[in-house]
Amino acid sequence: MTTGHPVRFPVVALVASAGGLDALAQVLGPLPADLPAAVLVAQHLDPYRTSHLTSILAGRTALPVAEAADGDVLVPGVALVVPAARHLLLTPEQRIVLVDVGALPPARPSADLLLVTLAVTCGPRALAVVLTGKGTDAQAGIRAVARCGGTVFAQDEATSAHFGMPGAAIGTGLVDAVLPLPGIAAAVLGHVAAAAVGNPAFSPPGGGYPQ
Repeated sequence: MTTGHPVRFPVVALVASAGGLDALAQVLGPLPADLPAAVLVAQHLDPYRTSHLTSILAGRTALPVAEAADGDVLVPGVALVVPAARHLLLTPEQRIVLVDVGALPPARPSADLLLVTLAVTCGPRALAVVLTGKGTDAQAGIRAVARCGGTVFAQDEATSAHFGMPGAAIGTGLVDAVLPLPGIAAAVLGHVAAAAVGNPAFSPPGGGYPQ
């Protein structure tokens, strides 16, 4: 079995809840079809209703967007959306594992579950982006991402429809950049570009991200 961090490209996880459709579309919209990073998208969804999130996002970005399927392998230049009523986990080989949700919490799909497994399988190649949403989902997950050497961005309060999730993330003191929604796509592109030139810290020239 493969161990360590076999993937040699960044993995970006966008997590959101209430108000997330517009936020996700604004982040994904500017990303190019040849983005040298894999993207995972998780928004809290009603598990008992058909979701059109994948098709809506696919129409708003040049980046290929598909619904994640059990056993999928992460590849750069593709955004995979966690389906309703499932949680998404990553194996050490960066394969997708989908787990059926139960009737009780955690929120579904769980940002915490996704981010914790992203952290331990991708280490410093992980970028977690916490967007608008109610509650505190992703707070534990970004702790794991930071502890394993990854990077965390959070949407600022002024541009968040609901500041629960990004506020909880920021409250940990582990967020690398607090950004207005219109600036997040550029920050993601800068992070990916830094990774492509081999910067182990994934920070842009000149040092640091704005807080």
